[in-house]
Amino acid sequence: MDSANIASALTRQARERPHQIAIFVPCGSDIAGRPAHTHLTYAQLDEESDAIACGLERVGIGRGVRTVLMVRPSVELFVLMFALFKAGAVPVLVDPGIAKTALKQCLTEAEPAAFIGIPLAHAARLALGWGRKTVRTLVTVGPRFMWGGHSYAQLLKTGREGSDARKRCPAVLADTREDDPAAILFTSGSTGVPKGVVYQHRHFMAQVQMLRDAFDIQPGEIDLPTFPPFALFDPALGMTTVIPEMDPTRPAMADPGKLIQTIQDFGVTNLFASPALVNALSRWGAPRGVKLPTLKRVISAGAPVPVAVVERMRKLLPEGACLWTPYGATECLPVAAVEGRELTEYARQRTEHGAGTLVGRVVAPNQVRIIRISDEPIAQWSDDLIVPTGTVGEITVVGPTATERYFNRPDADRIGKIADGMRTAHRMGDLGYFDEGGRLWMCGRRSQRVESASGTICTEQVEPIFNVHPQVFRSALVGVGAKGQEEPVLIIELEPGINREEHERIREELLAIAARHTHTRGISKVLYYPRFPVDIRHNAKIGREYLKRWASEKLGVAVPRVAIGTERQA
Repeated sequence: MDSANIASALTRQARERPHQIAIFVPCGSDIAGRPAHTHLTYAQLDEESDAIACGLERVGIGRGVRTVLMVRPSVELFVLMFALFKAGAVPVLVDPGIAKTALKQCLTEAEPAAFIGIPLAHAARLALGWGRKTVRTLVTVGPRFMWGGHSYAQLLKTGREGSDARKRCPAVLADTREDDPAAILFTSGSTGVPKGVVYQHRHFMAQVQMLRDAFDIQPGEIDLPTFPPFALFDPALGMTTVIPEMDPTRPAMADPGKLIQTIQDFGVTNLFASPALVNALSRWGAPRGVKLPTLKRVISAGAPVPVAVVERMRKLLPEGACLWTPYGATECLPVAAVEGRELTEYARQRTEHGAGTLVGRVVAPNQVRIIRISDEPIAQWSDDLIVPTGTVGEITVVGPTATERYFNRPDADRIGKIADGMRTAHRMGDLGYFDEGGRLWMCGRRSQRVESASGTICTEQVEPIFNVHPQVFRSALVGVGAKGQEEPVLIIELEPGINREEHERIREELLAIAARHTHTRGISKVLYYPRFPVDIRHNAKIGREYLKRWASEKLGVAVPRVAIGTERQA
């Protein structure tokens, strides 16, 4: 019987495919200017993570020790992540690009006892006081300076002491239970300060199986994961990871030509990318007639993928390749999934006429139920909460990857979780509905809905109507004024290169569009914003809270400030 420790998946793959490359990492250029890469095989990744796990245990980072991990995408990141799992420690992962105040709050809440990071992370830790009250053990990946502690090289050497002549350390795999904490992963914080989600080993094990089944991922495939946390699933799935040359905190700013060259050079079969990056790749590749014949699938998550982007990206793919847009959240992934053809052939017209965004069929064995909209906590589940098919309500999920609690956030637990017998139902915070065919549609965040005098207006049922305008890059619906009497305001980010002289004409055209649909007729104000603030993780979720505040101030309506902490222009 396999261990309940998620790292057992790596050990199993290392037995079955020891000589397959597990990870390629860029390391500059060769003498001819060609990209150079370092790599580890599955056997090497398994052995080195065993050695580091031994070293971690010997310096006090063992079972249950919460450990901040701030290391760039690299060989060391993969080794350390699986070493921490093997040692039974609990890695704490936070997006490093979020606002400094939010990052400090996250690390204070996590109460880490250890901190593993590159020199820059340690310098920031000292300067900004991250984990000052709780961190006792330090590990540096790279040169150590005045902060002391241990180095990655020392851990490797320590872990291999007493081994045989080949310096192979004994296998390490903590006897964790399936309900033991495996990691604390922080949300993107797109609608507030990020929350630490407690993952148990069973959640990771279930995610690996559900991703494999939902997207037909096969061992031996080659993955280009432009979102580093997703890359950590690759060794458990038997895929070869190719780390791209890009800043993972700025996917929208990545060089599409360089990424396409990497796909072609390595024969990449799987691409995981945010909608912002898929947009950039398709805008660069489609006009140039680029073809990516080795790609079997593209998986894009983090925000809805506009149908126009799906259509453009499909031009780069071979016949039979799939473009999947899974739906989920840090707290529960995957929940549902839809393939690009259904978006373009079935959902497009419906979405452009206010139906919302199709997120597809529920991924088995999840149970998704739609409950009436409420901003209040719900302590106990009742079937009376469920709304009829076709009625918009809040999406809730029960399933093997639905996490049960946040770390040190009891208020978030009360608003985000519902006790359902022996199970916990997670409230997604998204509004949506099931259609008669059993498809799940998403209508926007509960917290971002507009409560006007005439009723509730949902962002994803409004914005796509206006996004079809050829000069609109994207739009954002916000409400200005008191709840229940909010005035809907449409904020527009135009395509590049459009002069201010055209704003009035475009405004009139947008208001004409609004007049054609019952639920948009109440929109009479259109504002322009140059580049929308977006989340740090995917550069795709619009910071509507910030835009709401901006619009309120512009229109002379008072609104309290909110702490988002992750806004970025992209």
